[in-house]
Amino acid sequence: MLTVILLLTVLLINSQSINVKKFPNDFVFGVASSSQQVEGAWDVDGKGETMWDHLVRNYPEKVEGKNYIDMSCDSYYKTVEDVRHLKDLGVQFYRFSINWARIMPTGFPNRINQAGIDYYSNLIDELLANDISPIVTIYHWELPQTLSTMGGFVNNDVVSWLEDYARVLFEYFGTRVKHWISVNEPRIMCQFGYGNGNFAPGVKLSGIADYLCDHNALKAHAKIYRLYQNDFKPTQQGQVGISIDLQWYEPATDSLDDLNATKRVIQFEIDKYLHPIFTKKGDYPELLKRLVREESESEGYFRSRLPEFTTEEVEQLKRSSDFLAINHYTTYLVQNKETNFSANPSVEKDFKADLVFDPSWESSAFTLFKVVPWGVRKLLKYIKDNYDDINIYITENGYADTHSIHDEKRVNYHKRLLSNVLDSIYEDNVPVKAYMAWSFLDSFEWSAGYNFGFGLYYVNFSDPNRPRIPKDSAKYYSKVIKDRGLVSKTEL
Repeated sequence: MLTVILLLTVLLINSQSINVKKFPNDFVFGVASSSQQVEGAWDVDGKGETMWDHLVRNYPEKVEGKNYIDMSCDSYYKTVEDVRHLKDLGVQFYRFSINWARIMPTGFPNRINQAGIDYYSNLIDELLANDISPIVTIYHWELPQTLSTMGGFVNNDVVSWLEDYARVLFEYFGTRVKHWISVNEPRIMCQFGYGNGNFAPGVKLSGIADYLCDHNALKAHAKIYRLYQNDFKPTQQGQVGISIDLQWYEPATDSLDDLNATKRVIQFEIDKYLHPIFTKKGDYPELLKRLVREESESEGYFRSRLPEFTTEEVEQLKRSSDFLAINHYTTYLVQNKETNFSANPSVEKDFKADLVFDPSWESSAFTLFKVVPWGVRKLLKYIKDNYDDINIYITENGYADTHSIHDEKRVNYHKRLLSNVLDSIYEDNVPVKAYMAWSFLDSFEWSAGYNFGFGLYYVNFSDPNRPRIPKDSAKYYSKVIKDRGLVSKTEL
């Protein structure tokens, strides 16, 4: 019976017409990018090497097509042009990141690179001159290679390193930047960078190194938040949040095993990051801690592979965010999986489940992101039901294709996704305050290189001038922003 109910629910959600209501007056639109993916100029004007610069130059086989990021979109030299395109879109916010190695080439504050300060200062000034507010990500995976060789995010000192870096940014840019994101997607950077090794720095130690990375990322966020609250907020009056990669998870069948497996996966993939920050507990959920502890003991470890927060860290973590930034792309089905006692430790082994897709779901060029627009509504409802009514900013959401200018599928994707956001706002009373499309430009997509793109603007990577061409999705998104709705005035 439950399978039938779930199927009917999905069919009902998918069959709903596009929501015709206007977005609330306090809802803002934007687009997003990251420095490592768009700037290029990887070693000019005093910039240091990042762990991604190091990876693609020394292990090019790690990136599809063996593509370098020396130039990428060349945004370092196109500030005025890019802001003009942002103005044409009509966005109120531009989310970008500051490259740690461009500001502090060795990762430490004893050496500040003035050329890097000037670059980001000019970008911020250009945005403000065009009535576009910057929302700045402090850390979007641009770890200086010097710090990566010292252990990176599995070294507890990274907490202090990030705090020092954040202080420099607040001091130089805080009077003009009113929205900060401490760390981007700790789950992805840790699972892929320190778990399966597909991302920089390429460590393959799931169930151990990725847990350490997550732990330090959360502690670093709390340190950055408290630093701002104590030393900068009284004069700068800004806000600090964290950006979490949050997908949605449904049981693959109505079996009790799959239902319980889904609860476990949600603990590992969602609550692990929200529970320490957005509750009074300041700690991981109890079920999560118990599962990892029991699995660790069965493997012969003397203690849990999941680190523990100290009493001081718990106090720093609890309620340590002014808003929740979520990056959402897809939904998974969860199948229970019995433990393989011969396997090495891993996150998947700890939550004892497999993540699969419904074969009927539409696929994008990035096959790990299926098109499931209703998933965002269920995710937002879950957050509202389990956490305080904290303001939610969707800081990434997008559709991957092979660089099509006439990108009808991307237009339809954003329309259906935004319709579900409207449903969340008006039907579920979820306080969603912003939507930022990923991404502004087609850009370097990490281990996938330039094989596909999420951009509203096409970038010709074979042209040394890197011209930008607005896609149909850019024209559509601009109309949505201007009309503040999804149905009227949508002719391209």
